[in-house]
Amino acid sequence: MSAERTESDTTAPELDVVLCWHMHQPQYFDQGQGAYALPWTYLHALKDYSDMAAHLESVPEARAVVNFAPILLEQIADYAQRVADYLEHGQPIPDAVLTLLTTAPVPDDAAARAEIVRVCLRAHEPRMIEPFPLFRSLAAIAKSAQEDPALLRHLAPSFFLDLATCYHIAWLGATVRRENPEVQRWLAEEEGFDAGTRRHLLELIGYTLADIIPRYRELAESGRVELSFTPYAHPIMPLLLDIGSAREAMPEVLLPEQTEYPDGEARVRWHIERGLDIFEKHFGFRPQGCWPSEGSVSTATLRLLDEYGIRWAASGQTVLANSLAAAPDAEKAPRDGWLHQAYRLEGTRMLTFFRDDGLSDAIGFRYADWHARDAVGDFVHHLENIVDAPPPGGVVSVILDGENAWEYYPENGFHFLHELYRRLSDHPRIRLRTFADICSRCTNGLPELPGVVAGSWVYGTFSTWIGDPDKNAGWDRLIEAKQAVDTALQQHPELRNEALLEQLAICEGSDWCWWFGSYNPAGSVSDFEILYRRHLAALYQRAGLAVPESLSQVLSTGGGDPAAGGTMRRGQAHS
Repeated sequence: MSAERTESDTTAPELDVVLCWHMHQPQYFDQGQGAYALPWTYLHALKDYSDMAAHLESVPEARAVVNFAPILLEQIADYAQRVADYLEHGQPIPDAVLTLLTTAPVPDDAAARAEIVRVCLRAHEPRMIEPFPLFRSLAAIAKSAQEDPALLRHLAPSFFLDLATCYHIAWLGATVRRENPEVQRWLAEEEGFDAGTRRHLLELIGYTLADIIPRYRELAESGRVELSFTPYAHPIMPLLLDIGSAREAMPEVLLPEQTEYPDGEARVRWHIERGLDIFEKHFGFRPQGCWPSEGSVSTATLRLLDEYGIRWAASGQTVLANSLAAAPDAEKAPRDGWLHQAYRLEGTRMLTFFRDDGLSDAIGFRYADWHARDAVGDFVHHLENIVDAPPPGGVVSVILDGENAWEYYPENGFHFLHELYRRLSDHPRIRLRTFADICSRCTNGLPELPGVVAGSWVYGTFSTWIGDPDKNAGWDRLIEAKQAVDTALQQHPELRNEALLEQLAICEGSDWCWWFGSYNPAGSVSDFEILYRRHLAALYQRAGLAVPESLSQVLSTGGGDPAAGGTMRRGQAHS
C-alpha cells in the first residue's frame, strides 16, 4: 500500500534523492581480427540495460538518471545490426560464441574449443549456472574438459552448441525471461536444444538489442529518466590534461616515464565534442549533464565542461572532502550537510554533485544477499536519518555502475530494484529527482568551491589508473604511440581522418589501466591487456607505421581475487 501524504507532511523537511546509473563498456571490436574480442557489450545489454529500463517503465512515479558512454551506444547499435544482418541475409556475426547460435559449424581445433569453454563458464555460478539444470550439468563437464585435452577433443559438437545456448539463456535479463514464456521452458530443459530453438533465441537477442536505445529514448522523452553522457571513449580527462594532477591527492605517486600527454586539451575536447554528437545521434537531443569518466575531475576539467554549456557534473565523496579541506581557511571538520548538496566551482555556471559512498556501495556490495524488503528498508532508513539531520532538505546522490552488480543478486536484482523504486516513489518525505531537476531549482545561494582537488570516485585519487608500475607502463605505451602518430601526421597530413582519431580515442579509454595490476584476476587482466596492445597496434597501422617491438611485451598479468571479480570498486579504500 502506498504511504499517504498528509497535510502535516507538507511542512516536514523533504529530501531529494538522485539515483544515477552509469552504463559503459570500452571498444571490444578488434580491427586486426575483424571481430569482437569480448562479449560484454551485448551480454550486459541483454541482462542489465534491458532490465534497468523495464524497472523504470514498471514504476511510472520513479525518476532516475541513466548515463551512457557514447562508445557503448555505438556498440549496442552495431550488435543489433549484425544480428539482424544474419537473420535477414545470413551474414556472419563477428563474435565467436554468439556465432554458435547460428548455423556455423563448431570448430574442430582444441584451442578454439577451449576458448568456447572458457567464455561460457564466465558467469556468476550461484546465480547464473546453479539454478539452471542443464547449464549446471554441462558446466561440470566443461570444467573437467579444461583439465583434460583428450576430453575436449572428443566432445560432440552438440555439447558446445548446448553449452553456448545455456550461456546465452543465463545472460537474459529477469524481465526478458518473465515476458517470454518460452524462456521459462528453456530454463527447465535438461536434454538439449535444436537448431530451431537456437534461432528463436537469437531472434529474441536481436529484438532485445535493437530495443535498448529506443526504450531509453522514450523514457527520456516522457520525462521519467534523464539521460546524460560521458566523453566519447571514457578517458580520464584530468590525466590527459595534466598527468601531474595525480599528485594533488597522491603527492608521493610514482608517475610514468612520460609526464605529459601530448596535446591533451585538444584530445579532451575531441572526446567531449564527439561524445555529444554520438549521444545526439542516438537520442535526438543534447544531454544536460555529464558523468566524467570514473567521476574523474579537476579544476581544469570542470571549467572545460562548463565551457561546453554542460549544466551538471558529478564525482566522488572523497574528492569533495579533499577539496573542502584544501580550501583557504577551511574548517577541518566537515560542516553539517556538507555531502548532501550541490556545489558550484568558482567562476562557472555548472553545478557539481558528489556521490554518497556509503549508500552507493551498499547497493553495489552489501545488499546482494539480503532479502529485497530488508535491503530496501535499510536503505530507506539511512535516507530518513539524513532527512531528519540538520540542515533540513538536501540532495543525496547515489551513483554507481548500472550493469555489474545485479548478477550477484537473486533474479538479476529484480525484486530489489522493483522494491527500491516503489518504496522511494511512495515515501512521503523522499523525492526521486534527476540532476537536471535540481539544476532548475537551485539557481542562487549554492556553496562555491575555489578549486577541486583532482581525483575520481574511487578513493578520491587516480590510483586505479596510474602510479602502479603496470599502469604506468600502459601510459608509456600510449604516449609513445601518440608521439609517433603526431610525427607521422606532421609529415603526412593526408593521413589524418576520423578512423585514425577514433582509434586513438579507443586507446585513451580508462578501462585498460583499470585492469592492470596484481590485485585483479589473471584471466581478466590478460583479456584486457591483450586487447589494449592490439588497439595500440591498430593505431600505428592506421598511421602507416610499423608496430614497435615494445607492443609484443606483456604489460600486466594480475593474479588477485577482488570483490565482484574486479568489475567494481568501493568509493573508499577502508569501506
